[in-house]
Amino acid sequence: MTKNCLHITNGNNLTDYLRDLDFKEDILTWQEMLCEGPTIPAINSRAFLKLRVDFLKEFYEIEVNTREILTELNKLDDTDKYTEINLWFEYDLFCHINLLGVINLLHQKNVNKPLYLICSGRVEGEKRLKALNELNPKQLKAHYKERILLTKEDIDIAIALWRTYCGKDHNILKPYIVKNSSFKYMSNCLKAHLERFPYQKSGLSVIEANILTIVKDNFIKSKNHLLGYGLNYQGYYGFGDIQLARIIDKLDLFFTEDEEGITLNRKGHKALLGQNNFAKEINNNMVYGGVNRLAFQFNIKQNKLIKTIFNGN
Repeated sequence: MTKNCLHITNGNNLTDYLRDLDFKEDILTWQEMLCEGPTIPAINSRAFLKLRVDFLKEFYEIEVNTREILTELNKLDDTDKYTEINLWFEYDLFCHINLLGVINLLHQKNVNKPLYLICSGRVEGEKRLKALNELNPKQLKAHYKERILLTKEDIDIAIALWRTYCGKDHNILKPYIVKNSSFKYMSNCLKAHLERFPYQKSGLSVIEANILTIVKDNFIKSKNHLLGYGLNYQGYYGFGDIQLARIIDKLDLFFTEDEEGITLNRKGHKALLGQNNFAKEINNNMVYGGVNRLAFQFNIKQNKLIKTIFNGN
């Protein structure tokens, strides 16, 4: 039987790269950022699409071309012709939440084909984690050759994680941090997700504290300069420009900005020292799946999320 596969990629850059490398099979390009904004379990629904369209417009002023999205997703309406489906996603949280969404979409559409994962991250001889489109052609083809067939247990884990992410208690994600699966970087991504919530002591998330530390320890000329640093030193988040720029704007109250550059003000130093909880003042009201981040804070001692109780003053 002749192999006829469908590739699902994590964005246009990788799709173009695969075409340049003469991948001739059908490609579905996934263009979402499910790691931010509200989601519901029924990803294969008009309600889900409307929820995402409204979110992207409100928070990022992105006008979604729904016709283009539906045309792309229509490739999943006739999967009988495919012998396998290849999922091209990276090591970071951005990609892993999208990956969970894609696997659940396939499940909800009753697509019953072998699923293979091609996931970049650590590469032999490289110092830092690599995105798929950062791999050279030899490395990328090696990743494809060594792709991993997802087991039924892997798919069940992805379904459970998606439902939990869309739910109201993200502490239920914790047991999956130590659960073995073919998702090599899932543990790192789940830990990174829980640390997106404000820490109880300072009201800063890990990534917010990291941005303030960058300002404290480096000469930063401008917000754009800070954005460049943030993109390069964000660990397992994988955020894009618009996501990090929004976070930086929310941290304005901690900066002094003049012709000499950006420095931390008194509030910024107090926040890093954990002398006050600034979550309410930052007011980063982003929704993650089924929860608003301001409704919970991360307790280091208990290593879990606890419901937020703001002092009424």
